[in-house]
Amino acid sequence: MGKITCTSHYYLTSYAGTAAELGRWVRGHWGIENGLHWVLDVVFREDRSRIREESAGANLAMVRRVAVSLLRRAPGKGSGLTKRLKAGWDDDYMLQVLQGITAPVVR
Repeated sequence: MGKITCTSHYYLTSYAGTAAELGRWVRGHWGIENGLHWVLDVVFREDRSRIREESAGANLAMVRRVAVSLLRRAPGKGSGLTKRLKAGWDDDYMLQVLQGITAPVVR
């Protein structure tokens, strides 16, 4: 306890800013990434998934990410887990969640 450790990380980039700016950018990126993985693990128990058949794991991972996005936009208060459970129990709420799907914009 009380032991101090240091690590070095190396990045190849064309970014012309300072090391401090790059550090903020990298930490911000990983904060978002880690937040998504935490939600997927807590709300959908992704780490416990044992799906290994061909591309089924990748397909289900994409469905989970879409579900996270829809649940974040869904009306009401509560955590993602609460909203997921409510959508499973209440068909009307499920329809509200699914109404978060918007048509793609073709330009």
